Amino acid sequence: QVQLVESGGGWVQAGGSLRLSCVASGRIFSINNMGWYRQAPGKQRELVAQFISGSSRKYADSVKGRFTISRDNAKNTVYLQMNSLKPEDTAVYFCNADRIWYTDSESVWDLWGQGTQVTVSS
Repeated sequence: QVQLVESGGGWVQAGGSLRLSCVASGRIFSINNMGWYRQAPGKQRELVAQFISGSSRKYADSVKGRFTISRDNAKNTVYLQMNSLKPEDTAVYFCNADRIWYTDSESVWDLWGQGTQVTVSS
């Protein structure tokens, strides 16, 4: 069974930094388009940053220049470095993988982690 596990959330003052990690574990052949989403109370889940079509990166306008997504393919891990955090960044952050291949012909679509809370105080 493949799963995504996030870590690195917590509490930080405005202007501070946090680094989130997401590890994909289990039987993995390859992973398509891993990324990060977030959901604030009373709001819809939104894309924060994502790898698309290989090594291209996509960011929400609200985090451009402050957040950086990176990955370690050997460890099946994706990171989100968050700098200059603002109170409006407070949310539960979720890791997502569009598609994870068990073998070259077997896969699972749209896998989510359990989420990690990020709280930024003013």
